[in-house]
Amino acid sequence: MDEQQQKQIAVFRFAVISDFVNRPKLERGEQERLLREKSERAWQIPFSQRSRISRSTIASWIRRYQQSGNRLESLYPNRRNDRGRSRALDEDTIVTLLNLRRQMPKATVPALISAMKQHCSPGLILSPATVYRLLHKEGLLHPPEPASTDRRKFEAELPNDIWQSDAMHGPMVMANDKKRKTYLFAFIDDMSRLIPHGEFFLTERLDSYLIALRFALLKRGLPRKLYVDNGPAFRSTHLQEITASVGIALVHSRPYKPQGRGKIERFFQTVRRQFLSGFKGATLHELNEAFELWLRDVYHARPHSATGQPPLKRFADHMECLRPAPGNLEDYFRKRARRRVANDRTISLNGNLFEAPVCLIGKQVTLLYHDHHPDRVEILFENRSHGFIHRLDLHVNCRVRRIDRRVLSIEPLTPHNLATGKLPFSPPEDLS
Repeated sequence: MDEQQQKQIAVFRFAVISDFVNRPKLERGEQERLLREKSERAWQIPFSQRSRISRSTIASWIRRYQQSGNRLESLYPNRRNDRGRSRALDEDTIVTLLNLRRQMPKATVPALISAMKQHCSPGLILSPATVYRLLHKEGLLHPPEPASTDRRKFEAELPNDIWQSDAMHGPMVMANDKKRKTYLFAFIDDMSRLIPHGEFFLTERLDSYLIALRFALLKRGLPRKLYVDNGPAFRSTHLQEITASVGIALVHSRPYKPQGRGKIERFFQTVRRQFLSGFKGATLHELNEAFELWLRDVYHARPHSATGQPPLKRFADHMECLRPAPGNLEDYFRKRARRRVANDRTISLNGNLFEAPVCLIGKQVTLLYHDHHPDRVEILFENRSHGFIHRLDLHVNCRVRRIDRRVLSIEPLTPHNLATGKLPFSPPEDLS
């Protein structure tokens, strides 16, 4: 399992335990209720056919995370020690059996075994006890009971407990002598209805959303949960890694069920009716400047219809419980790339060549970088930083000489190794 897969598993585990580590100390009864609820729930576990997590496993993840000082790396999976041992069912048989069970939720175990013989090789022998244990572990032993949809209204107890976030299609503006469509990315604090940040962009891509998110965190601190849609920008692995690294639980609403994001949707309606209806500008800069003034002087200053208080005042009344963003927040937003260091210790990134440390020749490394700062690239190997690497300088490299296996020296520029451009023939004699 490579580093990216390990990090994906760690992000999932953080999402499971976020209710325990991102809140003030829970009462024992509340903690037990949450543990029982999470251990009884069916999960989509990365790189695993299992769908259940035991109470003891969740508790061990909480201990590891807290004892490490809240480091995401503490949730990386340990290496398996049972590799190569035989099992009652191979992976292909397990996958086929579980898929068949989902197609036949009411079938008995003997009926499933009979159906499996039609899908697999004729010599397959399945023990009813083995199939029973597998279905019980995966929560597929009994057909699911239809559940009614719970759509009760809710409100967070404190500011920055929950942020809702989404995108809204905005007006057309002039950009580079062309009319371009705009998109508003915004965040709303569930308890106070304050807008931590909102900004119009010319694209709906992840890069635009991450810019808005970074400004929101810098201005208003870290939320405990970020509740988002299922759009491509919100499903990004990069976004999941960023939020987990700073201790934010990223929660996605159910597909085609926008009711859970009602507060941000109502805010967008307010923007259309009260702001965009009176906007007279023509450029993206004018749009964002006017929107920021409207947020400050109108939306945040007047009482909200649902709370009866101005959003800014309701938010500020509980400033003591806010978590500030880390000083190096921008580093958490860096992109990651996997590369192998060549034998000449060069490494390529976005069309540029960089020089890596000699000790990393031939190694698969991780590069951390920003698109807007292409020369600032940090190199990691096995989760340990080896500092920042520099662009390759071919003029300096031609003067590098190796003293021994680990020591390099650079010859100084002297007349004998500096090209002078002298002509290969003597100047003409003075004819005077």
